[in-house]
Amino acid sequence: MTSERPRSFLRNASEKVNAICEVGLFLTLTSMTLVTILQIVCRMWFKALTWSEEVTCFLLVFASFLGAAVAFKRGANIAVGFLLNSLPKPIKRAALIVIELLGIVFFGVTAWYGAALCYQERMQMASSMPVSMGWFYLVFPLTGAVTILHLVSHVEDLLLYDPDKEGA
Repeated sequence: MTSERPRSFLRNASEKVNAICEVGLFLTLTSMTLVTILQIVCRMWFKALTWSEEVTCFLLVFASFLGAAVAFKRGANIAVGFLLNSLPKPIKRAALIVIELLGIVFFGVTAWYGAALCYQERMQMASSMPVSMGWFYLVFPLTGAVTILHLVSHVEDLLLYDPDKEGA
């Protein structure tokens, strides 16, 4: 008998934010592809675009960080599962909680220093566009906060449910 877990506020928020991140990831990758194609076309038949390489680099960074946030939500981040699976259940649960808490600390530091970087670089302009670098660095605190939300939701699940049961 498997029962569906109740939908907590954290879990709902994590799933809704993740859905937005997945759409953002799709749009970012699509934009990166289109800008690259546009640059190739312009370079071959017209005048090369001065801003396209910088935009493509920024979009790649955005996609990487959004992809990492989505991966943490799905539990698809790199892990050494065979070691965890060999542990007794109580120790496995404690180890998983410690791992999630360490992730929260790491992404908290990333978000904090990312926000400081946004503020510090707000007057610096991108080299090929009249756009503040603060906007580009915003990816660090935003994805850091999103990943923390996912990890806190995971901790809640680990505290309330058996991680070895389906749907946990």
